[in-house]
Amino acid sequence: MHRAHLRSRLLAGAAASATVVALAAAVPAGAAPPPAAAPIAVAADDLDTGGEYTQRFLELYDKVHDPANGYFSPEGIPYHAVETLMVEAPDHGHETTSEAYSFWLWLETSYGQVTGDWEPFNHAWDTLEAYMIPTTENQPTNAAYDPGSPATYAPEATHPRHYPAELDSSVAVGSDPIGAELQQTYGTPEIYGMHWLADVDNVYGFGAAPGSSELLGPDHEGTSYINTFQRGPQESVWETIPQPSIDDFSFGGENGYLDLFTGDASYAQQWKYTNAPDADARAVEAAYWANKFATEQGQPEAVAETVGKASKMGDYLRYSLFDKYFKTPGCESTACPAGSGRDSAHYLLSWYYAWGGALDTASPWAWRIGSSHAHFGYQNPMAAWALANDPALTPASSTAGDDWAASLDRQVELFQWLQAPEGGIAGGSTNSWDGHYAERPDDVATFYGMAYTEAPVYHDPPSNEWMGMQGWGVERIAQLFHETGDERAEDILDDWVPWVIDHITITDDSWEIPSNLAWSGQPDDWDPANPGDNAGLSVEVSGYGQDVGVAGALARTLMYYAAGSGDVEAQQTAHDLLEAIWTQNSDPLGVATTETRGDYSRFDDVYAGDDSDGIYVPEGWSGTMPNGDVIEPGVSFVDIRSFYLDDPDWAKVQDHLDGGPAPEFTYHRFWAQTAVATALADYDRLFGDTPEPPEDTEAPTTPQDLTATVDGTTVQLSWTASTDNVRVTGYDVVRDGAVVASVGGSTTSSTDAGLAETTEYTYRVTARDAAGNVSEASDAVTVTTGEGQPDPPTGACTAEYATAGTWSGGYQGTITVTAGSAGVQGWQVLAPDGLTTSNLWGGTLAAGVISPESWNANLGAGQSATVGFIGNGAPPAAQELTCTGVVPGS
Repeated sequence: MHRAHLRSRLLAGAAASATVVALAAAVPAGAAPPPAAAPIAVAADDLDTGGEYTQRFLELYDKVHDPANGYFSPEGIPYHAVETLMVEAPDHGHETTSEAYSFWLWLETSYGQVTGDWEPFNHAWDTLEAYMIPTTENQPTNAAYDPGSPATYAPEATHPRHYPAELDSSVAVGSDPIGAELQQTYGTPEIYGMHWLADVDNVYGFGAAPGSSELLGPDHEGTSYINTFQRGPQESVWETIPQPSIDDFSFGGENGYLDLFTGDASYAQQWKYTNAPDADARAVEAAYWANKFATEQGQPEAVAETVGKASKMGDYLRYSLFDKYFKTPGCESTACPAGSGRDSAHYLLSWYYAWGGALDTASPWAWRIGSSHAHFGYQNPMAAWALANDPALTPASSTAGDDWAASLDRQVELFQWLQAPEGGIAGGSTNSWDGHYAERPDDVATFYGMAYTEAPVYHDPPSNEWMGMQGWGVERIAQLFHETGDERAEDILDDWVPWVIDHITITDDSWEIPSNLAWSGQPDDWDPANPGDNAGLSVEVSGYGQDVGVAGALARTLMYYAAGSGDVEAQQTAHDLLEAIWTQNSDPLGVATTETRGDYSRFDDVYAGDDSDGIYVPEGWSGTMPNGDVIEPGVSFVDIRSFYLDDPDWAKVQDHLDGGPAPEFTYHRFWAQTAVATALADYDRLFGDTPEPPEDTEAPTTPQDLTATVDGTTVQLSWTASTDNVRVTGYDVVRDGAVVASVGGSTTSSTDAGLAETTEYTYRVTARDAAGNVSEASDAVTVTTGEGQPDPPTGACTAEYATAGTWSGGYQGTITVTAGSAGVQGWQVLAPDGLTTSNLWGGTLAAGVISPESWNANLGAGQSATVGFIGNGAPPAAQELTCTGVVPGS
């Protein structure tokens, strides 16, 4: 239901923005779009490009397209980033991804909306088609594909050391229900979908070029299809071995790279590609808006051919809606039923679909798979709605419209199922526990037969830790709400938007948004007729930072919600975030911020056995990269990427590897520039040049029922929430007239620890809103502290710190406490020097000392307890910490 929509003023320092637009007309999910008025032709000269944010969009657009700034290759392909020394999902800055192409389409969609010129949009799709969708020569044996026997089963494993994975033809695989239909519809056995990764400058030297069935090697000048991730959820980018998508055994070992990943009796030269469904769905989404804008300008024919290609891409994208081996949902054994027809469909945009086959056309074979794992951040209900309802985009295959209508409802339900009480959206679901249809824990939550998983697909770092997934995923929910009035989408946003706004801070000279999230618990089992409240699921912001791309996505999400609902605070927060990025982060190349890359210490990690980090190469395996780098047991990431040693920025990394500080980089990611640019264009489109909302001068109500509980020298406070005409954004805890703690607007408790013994303290609490209005103080409560706890004796326990995983700007640490021969009844550990963390579990941190929870305080002889935490910055070295414990009877 629509909430009462109230106004407040712009945050301090922001320029005048705009009033809200009318509420969107409600359209039931799955219904046809409302009839459109006849388009009225609008000459390009008549389009309004004078808005402040439109002008900023055009300025940033020009920077991206300036050849001197280096966003595009000589072939006109968008790089992942301007800079070359970069390791994240792509392992080099001058690779590209299907993601980058899809963001490029969004950039040109906004350009067409602003200028009426649609040639750049069409050109972007033509480039995508030429260089990212494999050609006939790249996938030469698709005609041998049998939908009745789509692939041979191979298990996934929990660590790279368990690879290669043996092919197992004894495991029943279901039938492919759309393969024959697609071939009949389009008259070709080939797949029309993007491969996810390409080496734009052929840095690796494979030369797996568009239009070629063989590797052209290092002499090839141009883009090359490659792949990296192949070995389960624990294989981080630092542990990957790059390989060509066309493996003709020119490089690698005697079987090319194939026997690093798959175990077989013999190996044939082959081709193989992996699609990232979120990118193809984003391309379809951009095409929907391009068609809408061009039609409003009276020139739908300007984009009609490209929109038709997007429709075709959406037809093939249905492969992502099916289980990896077309098994039925609820599978807990390789012996579970093989699917037929639609009973293997989970209808979610899964992590990938893939296809491959033999290079030898005289002995052809081919395979296709879906994926069993779905992450909420990959879902695109806006694209699903367009493919189900927009006549220009509904695919030509007869069953496609119904498939996408079913997928739309299933995707929205996934968001509903995964939403924590705080507002954030949790990870996702899987139909293949541990990647090999293993038996699931008895108490795991389920969603249409799939099991809840906190970190779908990859664990190093956890896939739902990055805040960007929230921005990407929920932005599409917001678009769906804005376009259709879907009340389910609105309900999701009504809880998500306040949570996000509570964690965004903007001042005249700084800003920050959440960067990392920490999750606990799980959702309730999904019952669409009676959804649970997910009381057992919780999310906490564990780190903050400046990521301009994520900030752009969050701003767009808030804007679509504001435009559809009338929520002025969401509009203002988006406005102020864009204002802060523009004024604080603009530079000659675009918008960017400085990043500290502590994870670059992993450049020279070497695998040390068992489940350790580092590149795993099977004992006895050896091969070479095209440049001669040797692949063998004991190599590091940089050992098989020695080209990095010649990068102009390598000296910073080497200094860090030699013991110096973590290096700092200022990166210009292509997708991030586009995220900010399109948000700028959308702001003027959605809100226009309209008057500033009236100033909010109304303070929140006074917090009520303040209570205090004393435990030694610690005071626990709680109170009843205040209300506000817009939204309460925080509370200040006042002790003896001074503010001693501040909490967010959704928190109604606070702990004041480390106080003096047997001392009287008086507390009050005030509430505040985004406009800076402060409530009257609550009634006072006065308490007297008790005596502190005596320091426990030393020598009763030991404590060891280890780093469990690292990523850009943070890490996960563990402290293992082990009792001595007498056991302990309580313990304390001195935290590592300089530890900063906003999320710690298995204990509490105060004044540099970690204390246990009630359930892990008592340890028998030799027993251990583990404390985990998310740390900010670079991790400390592994070390022994000071542990003190209370020995029984002492």
